Amino acid sequence: MVVLTKKPKTFEIEFRDPSKASYRSGDKVAGRVVVEVSEVTIVKAVRLYGVGCAKVEYHKGKQRCRDEIDYLKYEEVLHLDQQPTDMDGSITLRPGNTYEYMFGFELPQPGQLASSYKGKFGSVEYYVKAVMERPSQSGGAECKKCFEVEEPVDINTLELTSPATGAKEKRLTCMFIPDGSVSITAQINRKGFCEGEEISIDGKFENSCSRIVVPKAAIIATHTYLANGRRKVFREKISAVRGNHIISGMCDVWQGKSIRVPRLKPTVLGCNIIHLDYTLMVYMHIPGSEKLILELPLVIGTIPFNGLASRTCSMSSQDGSAASSSTVSMPSAPPSYSEIPRVGHLDSPLIPLLDDYDEDDCPIFMNVGQYHHTPPPAYTEVGENCTGINLQLC
Repeated sequence: MVVLTKKPKTFEIEFRDPSKASYRSGDKVAGRVVVEVSEVTIVKAVRLYGVGCAKVEYHKGKQRCRDEIDYLKYEEVLHLDQQPTDMDGSITLRPGNTYEYMFGFELPQPGQLASSYKGKFGSVEYYVKAVMERPSQSGGAECKKCFEVEEPVDINTLELTSPATGAKEKRLTCMFIPDGSVSITAQINRKGFCEGEEISIDGKFENSCSRIVVPKAAIIATHTYLANGRRKVFREKISAVRGNHIISGMCDVWQGKSIRVPRLKPTVLGCNIIHLDYTLMVYMHIPGSEKLILELPLVIGTIPFNGLASRTCSMSSQDGSAASSSTVSMPSAPPSYSEIPRVGHLDSPLIPLLDDYDEDDCPIFMNVGQYHHTPPPAYTEVGENCTGINLQLC
């Protein structure tokens, strides 16, 4: 019989459940290797490999930094059911037939895998590879199919459901002359979030310098790669929100300012050479100076928040809320006309405030209209639950 060297007509891997988006520790990866040939072909063996590997490679100056870690190494020789074999164990495949080699193996137990990842200087990749071995005078063939591994990250832990707070202040100078200071105080109600959730930000931004500043917040992803004892860090801004400009001597208050968590890879845990971390960066853009930055920790998880921690906190503060609601003060009398300062209107209705050099931003303008002397409100016009405005005199 003449051994032919043509490649198989079909040689591919199909998973048992093609709709399965990802696997986790302990799951079974199963499927089949489908083979069709266009001419008579002798196959010595079909070997299947399950591979999972983290790789890092980058240049630090003239040094080439490279490292890798294996998470999955599986090997199996596949067999055809009810298929006659030759004396040496090889099998003859004939055209017009479809041959299916079944396979299945379990992933390692929890704590032994890292989630799939693909970044600028490294990756964590999982795949199944099938190799067809043929006699030495003919070439072999191989096929490969990747699958995703997503290790669960539960944000319903005590640490991730606890608030994150912080404060920062910066003193400014202009030509070595003191120019006041700016400060940030911010808080988020928890550290763990999942895709699609809203991060609620409470903050206060004070400006006692002579410049006009702008408060902002952004979700920052930090990719860290480790190899040859050296570190490579790459940071990117995922999404951002901004507040109103703050002129000199004023402050701005955020009460529940929200930023949505977009579709993101979960925080990468359990990998010694690749880290993917997130932070909420709350900062002030200051013309002529570096930004004042406050970073609060974030963990992007896969198991959504169930609200138990928030309900516990609300129950513990219920008594205090009831006590405070029982002592509601009546509104004071409206001011008289003599107490209203008589200020003229500004001539220019559109005044450029500053150029913000962040990407995708444009200059900010303040619309200034005429001041109208409206009469003070009557008692019947004052709501019982009215709140203060966000822009306050500090």
